[in-house]
Amino acid sequence: KRPASLIDFKNVSWRMSDHTLRYFSLRHGRRRDAADVTWSHAVNSRSRLAEALTGPTHMMEADVIIRGADPKEPIMAHPPDTDSDITLKEWLEALGGSDKGVKLDFKSLEAVSPSVVLLEDVYRSNRPVWVNADVLPGPGGLASPLDPLAFLSSVSTLPPHTVLSLGWTTGWTAGTDNAGYSWDMVRTMEEICRALEHPVTFPVRAALLAASFSQLSWLLQQSDRYTLTVWTGKDDKFPAQDLLAYKANFDSSRIYYDLPKSQIRNLPQRGLYT
Repeated sequence: KRPASLIDFKNVSWRMSDHTLRYFSLRHGRRRDAADVTWSHAVNSRSRLAEALTGPTHMMEADVIIRGADPKEPIMAHPPDTDSDITLKEWLEALGGSDKGVKLDFKSLEAVSPSVVLLEDVYRSNRPVWVNADVLPGPGGLASPLDPLAFLSSVSTLPPHTVLSLGWTTGWTAGTDNAGYSWDMVRTMEEICRALEHPVTFPVRAALLAASFSQLSWLLQQSDRYTLTVWTGKDDKFPAQDLLAYKANFDSSRIYYDLPKSQIRNLPQRGLYT
């Protein structure tokens, strides 16, 4: 008998509360496979924005902080940068009639509330909007997470189809036995998310997944609002086979792969179980 942690998710019918896949299926004729969704990263400047808007990717990811000097307003930058050539307001206005989805990664709490106000006009296009923050300490994480209750309070007025991307601070060191996501980590995250009405995706580090299958399987079982978004650090090393159990045992609509194209092409196609 298969252990409970290895339930065959491919044979379970899930209610798709996250409209990201429905949106891109409608516009691009895609299957309901989250691996088809492609990403532009660090769209934090005018030049990167212009490139992303005319490129083939579906989702544009950018970092939001408060400018380090006056005027204090949300800008597109990743610490340690404190300034940028484009504000969040200008960035959102530049979206115009494009069909791109948006993922905003918040690096400080003070940037969240003024950014939420600016997002109002974006929703008129029905485009997917994700808001991301690391809200709990995770395996090897050294950075301080944002306070989860304060972050969730700040984004609580966003429309119900907004995807809350809630992650853990993490670290990874080559040549060592890196720990995965622990039971305490996933249970604490589930307690935070249990009462939410928004769809939630959990960004999880690819190099830590082999040691975390039971924990993340349990987490996804707790609600059909939950998905995973697999990402990688630029220097992380992991074999594609580490993703085999996830690819084989989870419905394809429940795992996004925010990975380089070369790693997407190497995703395993066959499963451990039939």
